[in-house]
Amino acid sequence: MTITQLKYILAVAEYQNFTIASEHCFVTQPTLSMQIQKLEEELDTQIFNRNKKPIQLTDVGTKIVEQAKIIVDESNRITDIVDQQKGFIGGDFKLGIIPTIMPTLLPLFLKTFIKKYPKVNLKIEELTTEEIVKKITDGHIDVAIAATPLENDILKERVLYYEPFVGFVPTEHRLFSKKTIDVENLNIDDILLLEDGHCFKENIINLCSALGNKNSHFQLHSGSFDTLIKLSKEGLGMTLLPYLQTLDINEKDKVYLKDFKEPVPAREVSLIYHKSQLKIHMIDSLKNVIDSVIRGVIAFNDVKIISPIQQKKGA
Repeated sequence: MTITQLKYILAVAEYQNFTIASEHCFVTQPTLSMQIQKLEEELDTQIFNRNKKPIQLTDVGTKIVEQAKIIVDESNRITDIVDQQKGFIGGDFKLGIIPTIMPTLLPLFLKTFIKKYPKVNLKIEELTTEEIVKKITDGHIDVAIAATPLENDILKERVLYYEPFVGFVPTEHRLFSKKTIDVENLNIDDILLLEDGHCFKENIINLCSALGNKNSHFQLHSGSFDTLIKLSKEGLGMTLLPYLQTLDINEKDKVYLKDFKEPVPAREVSLIYHKSQLKIHMIDSLKNVIDSVIRGVIAFNDVKIISPIQQKKGA
């Protein structure tokens, strides 16, 4: 039994296809199949049911895969221990970021991180929160940046900053004349929202749910803040933006921005990773870089954190 064989069965278990698994393992399909067959012969048991499409694990195969994950992770930990002892920060580092954070936060820290840690091969993916949780669980990304808390027992969360909500209110809207707006002024029926799959939408729904408005319909959903801003300027409703998004708004449109009264509703933005994550030294380095650049951009203290987790009725 070898670590390589265990990696192969993990790949087939995930992709449920020998050809796709071999491509992700960078070997030929016959090589991968032969190694898995050797392992099955050594164990005198069948790991995969090849008669079903897609390929499925047998009952004992499911248990073998669970143990294989532990063994492969522990083998990787040896390299990580050596790297930390040497103070080496380098190698592959896979980062996921949710869409409502990536375009505003990434430009703030990416150049600094690359310059400071040139030996790190940083691979970045834009992912929804749901995709992030799955990819962290499956070991396909090392760390992610997302709105928290996520209330997931397998994840560790380290807060980076608290990002306030800011109102974007068109001139004909009932709240435009106000210098600041209060959460109690909001009516979810005239708030333009991001489409399903964005946790910032859940932030806003949860914010408005506190007012007892849980069953409202929404007039219009969009996939980007830029679209919401344009639609709002056309008089189709107000919208809410995360603070960093407002920094790129042109001077002419800043007249539409309305701050909230304190405590300002805000989302918590954190680094999240698996509790058994190996690359803690890289995660620490990433956090230090982000801390250094965000400190001069966001300096809000009196905030009320709004959860991105969908609230249950009656909760």
